[in-house]
Amino acid sequence: MLDSDLLYEQGYSVSINTPADSLFYYFDYDQRSHNINMEFQHFHDFYEIHILMDSRATHMIEGNAYALQQYDIVLLRPHRLHKTQYPVGPPHKRLIINFAMPKNIPGLETAYKNMFLSFGEEVPIYRLNGESRRAVFDPLNSIFTLSHGASPLNPVLIHSLFQQFLCALYQQRERNSYVLEEVGNSIMQKIYSVTAYIHSHFNSELSLDSISREFYISSYYLSHQFKTVTGSTLTEYIQMTRIRNAQQLLISTRLRISVIAEQCGFNSFSQFNRVFHKLSGMSPSGFRKQQTSSPSASTTLSY
Repeated sequence: MLDSDLLYEQGYSVSINTPADSLFYYFDYDQRSHNINMEFQHFHDFYEIHILMDSRATHMIEGNAYALQQYDIVLLRPHRLHKTQYPVGPPHKRLIINFAMPKNIPGLETAYKNMFLSFGEEVPIYRLNGESRRAVFDPLNSIFTLSHGASPLNPVLIHSLFQQFLCALYQQRERNSYVLEEVGNSIMQKIYSVTAYIHSHFNSELSLDSISREFYISSYYLSHQFKTVTGSTLTEYIQMTRIRNAQQLLISTRLRISVIAEQCGFNSFSQFNRVFHKLSGMSPSGFRKQQTSSPSASTTLSY
């Protein structure tokens, strides 16, 4: 059915290949509610696009909180920590697009680089209106309509239409009207400032006392409010942030595990091993081996 500007059918999905393939698409038309919000931010080794189709939500990217309105488009490059927080109330409709595609096509390298520039912006969120929104959503609506057929040409046609979508985003970038808005009350804003600080300083010495001094608030107040807003203690959040970044390095580099432990802020290799196993359910070497043998394996913490 038509939900204003974007076609939608609850529970519908479109798949082309798997995350282990160099060309991969997964369009997920569904809804999410507050009671299944993720506990912590996660990442993928593929691109993700989130389009909110209801009134409001909050998206967390590397500890920063961004307020979303209907039809806002969140663009996430691989290995970027993120999660969506939905408000209390009825489930919210959204379209999630996971994808990967080769970019080293002879003669098209520069064009492809420009096509993906939107994913590298400091605030990778687009808010478009009127003709600009229609220009961006038209290829997605064509994909939705086309996917209900059974033509053997569908994969290549969907790939072509999706590239049109990415090109339209690039062409409409000057019309992006997204502006940063304060999320929640003053307490929540302060705590979100702390989470953003942790994400940008996870490889440094972090403690309740040092962060309290940095933000000129009492350690008791920070500890209590941090748990209330995030659902985690400050120590748990620091550990989860460090382990998430360690997981990224284990997947995307061949650095020695001891070097990764040091780069992610752990004082000792034994501490790193213990915390990693607690939050990931396996050792760092086991995690790297699993991800190498199965690129589409989950990167979700077991915490």
